[in-house]
Amino acid sequence: MEVRSIYKYARISPFKVREVTREIQGLPVSAALDLLAFTPKKAAFLIGKTLKSAVANAENNANLKPDGLVVKEAIVGEGPTMKRMIARARGSGSRILKRTSHIRIVLSDEIEVETRETRKKKREQEKKESRKHATAGEPAEKSATMAEKTPKAKKATGKKEKN
Repeated sequence: MEVRSIYKYARISPFKVREVTREIQGLPVSAALDLLAFTPKKAAFLIGKTLKSAVANAENNANLKPDGLVVKEAIVGEGPTMKRMIARARGSGSRILKRTSHIRIVLSDEIEVETRETRKKKREQEKKESRKHATAGEPAEKSATMAEKTPKAKKATGKKEKN
């Protein structure tokens, strides 16, 4: 099941927020919260707030446990831009664009959380399978490896030889 939370009209540029949201996509909620807690950016605080809101929605509205949730999407859209003026030299003025953003976080419990232990077991399983295949098809693999090890003809350098 998917649960989402949206922070609208956040007073920060979407470009700055996207830098942090890229880091948390695909992470388990606990790891994402830890990462955001130690990221020294304003965007990290705003995303953390939205992520906590999404976790609360999952617990209260969908009856899901927060330790099984994964950040499926963390999308930042552009909100309305406030236009302001600042005085410049010789009576002219310049425009200042105060950008806003909409932060949307989608959590899911359907994606498997891959931990170090599961990765280690998966690698060991692959090694066992490759050993089984190596012993079963030994002659075929030897001929393939021998063909790779034979020296290849050196290419001509393209320089003209002097006679």
